[in-house]
Amino acid sequence: MELFFELEIVYIVIGIFILSITAIVTTRDFVPKGAFKKGMIGVGTFVVIMIALHYNVTTSRMEGVEEMFNSGKEIICENKMKRTVARSVILSKELGWRVEDHLFKNSDYERDFHTSRCIEWTNSNLKLEEEEKQKKETK
Repeated sequence: MELFFELEIVYIVIGIFILSITAIVTTRDFVPKGAFKKGMIGVGTFVVIMIALHYNVTTSRMEGVEEMFNSGKEIICENKMKRTVARSVILSKELGWRVEDHLFKNSDYERDFHTSRCIEWTNSNLKLEEEEKQKKETK
């Protein structure tokens, strides 16, 4: 349950805000009777479904990232502290990173990265560059 609130608290607050707006709008004089009940049920159901869907997608991606990392693949994580164009960090076991409680940690690095902010690193740009170099060399 702690992980749920850690990941979804922002969306829960946004959902409460949306529900409060719905309550204000549906209690106006110009709105038909019964709109409050229908609006709150409809909007509340939508908000709950979206939060649950986001949680399921995020946790499945986190499990996949941790599994890939533990199998030796490289992972790329968003670095929100560094505000540049290339603000991502590549992590791997070879570079001294480890996973503890859904956090990538390294004693040489000043901050940890949450697995929810990471994906598998495919190295697609490097592969394309290598292929282009090989084509030029063979010509």
